Amino acid sequence: MSTPAVKDLLGVLAYGELVAFERIAADASMAPTLVDKTALAAIADAEFRHFQQVSQYLTQRGIDPIEAMEPFVDVLNNFHDNLAPRDWLEGLLKAYVGDGIAADFYREISVHLDEETAALVNDVLTDVGQTEFAVTRLREAIERDPKVAGRLALWGRRMMGEMISQASLVATSRPALQQIFTDSAMRPEAAEQLSGLVNRLTVAHSRRMDALGLAS
Repeated sequence: MSTPAVKDLLGVLAYGELVAFERIAADASMAPTLVDKTALAAIADAEFRHFQQVSQYLTQRGIDPIEAMEPFVDVLNNFHDNLAPRDWLEGLLKAYVGDGIAADFYREISVHLDEETAALVNDVLTDVGQTEFAVTRLREAIERDPKVAGRLALWGRRMMGEMISQASLVATSRPALQQIFTDSAMRPEAAEQLSGLVNRLTVAHSRRMDALGLAS
């Protein structure tokens, strides 16, 4: 049985996957080598299949995927417009750090939903190779020219701030998602979870930046 919260979470997730497909495919045009272009094309294809997976899940539960995605179009489009990468390296860091934060946020919400939906969210958020690819290329670039580290660190910090703002906006702009947190707060063990949400996202972000040797 579907709930408004399921519809909203899967709606934003579906549109996020669709945009990820578009964005990664566009990033391939900035790829410096054919090997990189091919790798990004494969990742983009996997993101589109994830979009189809969520859409099919919604359809099977009598929910129109387009209707579920519609409330989040402007929010996500504005976010990506405000954080358009200027070059290949910024695009890679956005895919690695930005998508990582978004995935953490979706998982945080999914644990409050039914097991089948939570399992779908975890499956869709499975790494399809983008982390290893991005980390490898970014490390190589920093090793070749250590001066780019400062610029990428600033870019990463900007993304963190924007992602936290976006997550808060998504969670509070839809009554069904907001209700998840309201209901959770009524359970004794959930108060700490709520108060620590931003902290957990921040800690995970710091670990990703540390993996690149970048200050967070």
